[in-house]
Formats: sequence, structure tokens, C-alpha cells
Amino acid sequence: MKKFIQVFVLLFIFNCYGQFGKDPITNKENFDKQRIHFGYFVGFNALDFKFKYNNLPTEDVLVKSSIGFNLGLIANLRISEFFNIRFEPGFYFNQRDLTFPGFAKKSDQLREVKSTYLHFPILLKFSALRTGNVRPFVVGGVGAALNLSSNAAVIDDNKSSVFRMTKITNFYELGFGVDLFFDYFKFSPSIRGVFSLNDELIRDNDPNSPWTSNIESMSTRGIFVNFSFH
Repeated sequence: MKKFIQVFVLLFIFNCYGQFGKDPITNKENFDKQRIHFGYFVGFNALDFKFKYNNLPTEDVLVKSSIGFNLGLIANLRISEFFNIRFEPGFYFNQRDLTFPGFAKKSDQLREVKSTYLHFPILLKFSALRTGNVRPFVVGGVGAALNLSSNAAVIDDNKSSVFRMTKITNFYELGFGVDLFFDYFKFSPSIRGVFSLNDELIRDNDPNSPWTSNIESMSTRGIFVNFSFH
């Protein structure tokens, strides 16, 4: 993921230099003066888990992250020259592989956690002054997510190779990006950190479960890289 972000930043800088150099023609000059406008986004994500334990373990639960996919819509409400409120409902697909210590069999060690989040964030966007066709911004807010792959309603647990998570999770997110104004649309790449506010783990039926009994909390954290079009 670090290499991906580095490539993204380099391509972004190169694009800005080539398309938004000195004294460019001003594109979409009045676009940000609209009271309401809409858009959509696509992107990538890398999710992890933060574990807290009841007792200090000899080995941590290992998390292997993969690159997931984002897709969603944008509704933007202008409240002043520099501030906007945004609603960005979207789907976030990801898989994390958990390796639990203390097991001889790989089938007992490994749990594939496939997550499909329907994410509903309310965000406050603060934009700097526009320079030519470039306008940097920072964004932050809170939201709730419905995990459609949580297995929350399943009776079986890790003893039957079923890993369970809560269906609803609350998040906060912080990030930055830039609005790039082209002839016919506005393009807004952004990078955000996303953090769960609650414990997402559903414990096994056995209170002494070797998988879940020592876990105090398990919370999602991750990075979203979104490419928005307005």
C-alpha cells in the first residue's frame, strides 16, 4: 500500500505540473458557487485491525491486509466559500486474513475476514483558496457502516471456522485532497485515514475460546484512496 500511495502522489504531482502550470485558462470558474452538486467516486482501500487484549499475549494475532475496492455517490452542500457538508454513501469491499497463534493446524489458525461495508459518512470539507484550476482541501467527519458480510446472525463460531463481527460499526475519518478543474468536470483525488469507534468482534459461544477469549477489542482502521468526479 505504501508503494501504491507513493506512485499515486508522483502521478498527481506530474499531472498538476503538466495540466495546471503557470497562468492556465480557468476551467469551471463558477462550479464551487453551486448550492448543491452531486458526483461519484471510485477508489481503493487497505484495511487492518487494531487489537487490544485482556492479558498480554506471547504472540499477537497477525493481520494480512489486501487491496480492496470503493464505489459510491457524493452529495455536496455549500455552506460558505470555504466550507461544505458532504454525504458520501458507498460500498467498500475488502479481505483481511487473520492468523491466530497457538494452533497446530492451519485450518484453525487462519480466518479469512471478507467485508462488504455499506458506508454512510457525513463529512465537513474545508477548502483553501483556489489557485488557477487547483484547490486543496482537508476533510473529516463521522459515519456508520453496515457490514453485509459480518456473519452476526450465524449461530456457529470459530469452532466451526466461522468468524463473526458486529453488523453495524461507527467510524471517524480524516484526510486531504485536491480539486482539479477541467473543461467539463471537476476531479478530486483524496487520501483518508478511517478508524472504527467500537469493538467489532462477536465472541465465540465458549467463554474460554482460544480465538476470542483474550481479545478485549478488535477495531477496523485503514486507508481510503478515492477518485471523485463532479
